Amino acid sequence: MKDLLKRILRVVALVGPGLFCLGFTIGTGSVTSMVKSGSMYGTNLLWVLAISAFFTWVMTEAYGRFGIMTGDTAIHGIKTRLKGGKVWAILLIIGLVVSQWISLSSILNITSNAVSEVLYMCIPGLPESAGYWIVLGMAIVIAGSIWIILNKGNYGVFEKILSALVTLMGLAFILSLFIELPEPGTIAKGFVPSLPKDSGALLFVAAFVGTTMSSPTFVIRPMILKSKGWGKEDGKLQRRDAIVSASLTFIISASIMICAASVLHTRGITVEKVLDMIYVLEPIAGRFAVALFVTGLLSAGLSSLFPIMMLAPELISDYRHGEMQTGTPLFKALTGIAALAGLTIPILGKSPVITQIASQVTLVFVLPLVILLMIILLWKQKERPGILFTILMALAFVFACIVSYTGIVALGNLL
Repeated sequence: MKDLLKRILRVVALVGPGLFCLGFTIGTGSVTSMVKSGSMYGTNLLWVLAISAFFTWVMTEAYGRFGIMTGDTAIHGIKTRLKGGKVWAILLIIGLVVSQWISLSSILNITSNAVSEVLYMCIPGLPESAGYWIVLGMAIVIAGSIWIILNKGNYGVFEKILSALVTLMGLAFILSLFIELPEPGTIAKGFVPSLPKDSGALLFVAAFVGTTMSSPTFVIRPMILKSKGWGKEDGKLQRRDAIVSASLTFIISASIMICAASVLHTRGITVEKVLDMIYVLEPIAGRFAVALFVTGLLSAGLSSLFPIMMLAPELISDYRHGEMQTGTPLFKALTGIAALAGLTIPILGKSPVITQIASQVTLVFVLPLVILLMIILLWKQKERPGILFTILMALAFVFACIVSYTGIVALGNLL
């Protein structure tokens, strides 16, 4: 038994950075986008997810390779190793922070709406006009609580508990998939590139890439590897970790989409409100679907809020010192500003589902810059990447540019 436990702990240690990044990537945005897409288009957009996951591996490997080869972090490396590096680093920080704060606001909105919908389900007499204030009040409570926990420095245990609950919901999606498993031909058809005639499909294409090819996870990866003490001698571990991270991203996201396609799309159920998504878990959870889904969604949202609120001070510390610094006055101020910025969408009272998906689209706009800068950085090293890997990075850049344009068109159609 002890030997088995040691092996499990050893495996967890090996894929630690990848699992951290996976927690950053899989959140309310992923769940909402996959469920909504599956309910509307079935598995037709599975190919977009597959391409995104593949290029996620490429860029996770690229940033990881830079980190272990140089011992440097991404933002600090851009600042010190590239011509005009300070300007590029600052532009990258601004792009990442703005897009993540938009995502933060949408996460607060959808988690607060989930609580509101549960209250209306449990208390039928609640006046409809109270919904806005319940959502806004919950958003303030959640944002304020996360800020306090972050600045008390005791968020580690809390985040592990939330991650465990998110894992539980992820397993529930996978189990539901096997209970309502569609025919293999239906799944295989989803890997054939095609777009539904509905113009709204472009929104999901961009959202899939935004939530899967998560720019912040690439940028902070060298910092995580540095904190674990990984160096050139850990090249095999780094490559394995990148593969595990990208593979799990695809498996979990695809399971949610396919499950939604088999449970919702085949029955003509559309997702308009947050709790409309609970039907996906009914095959496995039955009458406990509401409790499981809401617990998982809240946990996914809360666990995503920690790294997002920490992102600005984390990137600025990277720029200045090449490492993370917490507990400073700057850390407290920037996490506070992030919490206030997160109240924007709840204050506006926008639809939780559509704003959550639209916020994922904004994440793709900084992606081409994230990819291009790493290509240049790697080619400035003595140990340059091979031709094949360079081609893969170039294809990732072209893909990101196409999707960024698609995102602009999709948001234009939405507005």
